[in-house]
Amino acid sequence: ILLSDSAIMARSNARLVRFAFFALLLILSAYILSKGSSSSYAVSNNSPHSVADIKESLNQKHGTSNAAANSNSNSNSNTDNSKSIANANKKIIAGDKVKATFVTLARNSDVWEILGSIRQVEDRFNRNFGYDWVFLNDEEFSEEFKRETSRLVSGKTHYGLIPHDQWSFPEWIDTNKAAETRERMRQEKVIYGDSISYRHMCRFESGFFFRHPLMEQFDYYWRVEPGVKIFCDIDYDIFKFMQDNDYEYSYTISLPEYQATIPTLWETTKHFLKEYPQYLHPNNFMDWLSDDGGVTYNGCHFWSNFEIGKLDFWRSDAYLAYFDYLDKAGGFFYERWGDAPVHSIAVGLFMDKEKIHFFDDLGYYHVPFNNCPVNEQTRLEKNCVCNPNDDITFKNYFCNNKYYKLKGLKKPEGWEKYGD
Repeated sequence: ILLSDSAIMARSNARLVRFAFFALLLILSAYILSKGSSSSYAVSNNSPHSVADIKESLNQKHGTSNAAANSNSNSNSNTDNSKSIANANKKIIAGDKVKATFVTLARNSDVWEILGSIRQVEDRFNRNFGYDWVFLNDEEFSEEFKRETSRLVSGKTHYGLIPHDQWSFPEWIDTNKAAETRERMRQEKVIYGDSISYRHMCRFESGFFFRHPLMEQFDYYWRVEPGVKIFCDIDYDIFKFMQDNDYEYSYTISLPEYQATIPTLWETTKHFLKEYPQYLHPNNFMDWLSDDGGVTYNGCHFWSNFEIGKLDFWRSDAYLAYFDYLDKAGGFFYERWGDAPVHSIAVGLFMDKEKIHFFDDLGYYHVPFNNCPVNEQTRLEKNCVCNPNDDITFKNYFCNNKYYKLKGLKKPEGWEKYGD
């Protein structure tokens, strides 16, 4: 069949149109692929978290400083806090930062568990702010611990050795009497009742963590322990929030202490107050600690595995005198006084109660308890990944109903579905 010149021309034009269409499609595909390869996971050339920078940092960073108490400070630095970090859509916020740090008491064997905690805190908060992290140990940190932890922290990492006298029996302690207590508590199945190391930990957290030379450069701290979870985005500078609102202590979970571990703690505290009445704050929170005007202790305490606070409070004359009084009484070893009730009683007695803050928007877990925002709007806005049915905040066994009542706070919308 013979085609006319016009038909041949039409077919030729059709081929050109199809060719042009496919060429355009290929170009568009190549463009999309090239954009995909620089997604939100990309790291800018200036980022301190590029692979080359991480390798160089790990090779150079483990020099030892001459801080007191045989501490060493090793830097995984974001010295320029305006630089981008691993998520290119997020920026470390520039400007005046608070002198604050995370602080963790850990053993070398805790390294893999603490990495999970660091990842939680970094993803939910610190990747945007680049605050430092202090690690403390009663023995030298291993190179593995330093390497693994420093690669995840956005700010500088510091590694400190606890002095021996802060992690041992004081000279005034009768070690035979202390051993008898541990054996009795073991038989009575008191949690950690037979543990020596747990007692050293409680004493250290009660009276010494804030005195470590590495902590002297900071005004605020956030205590983080291995195995914890943060359920919600923290899209504001939590340390600046504490500073701007003049808060000195904050928490996420409160509950009663095991009375078998602190049988004489309150009596010892009352003796202290009788000798040092000047330290009792006129706007104290005694009514949260005691249901009978201070005669007995109801056990309510802030669960100190999470606490954000102002270090000046622990450095105050009132608290230092209180800790020294408790330490000389021997209850950390003759009983099993925990740092949580010690901290909480001090906060409740020596601090203005208006300077205490409860965080209801973070979402927090430490085995076995959950804090999950009960307000649905908060969970949606903060990208929370917790089940409000697991929240213990307004359960009657715990101490937050009393906290809200005494401070005249309005409970969040929807709390009735999850509380008592």
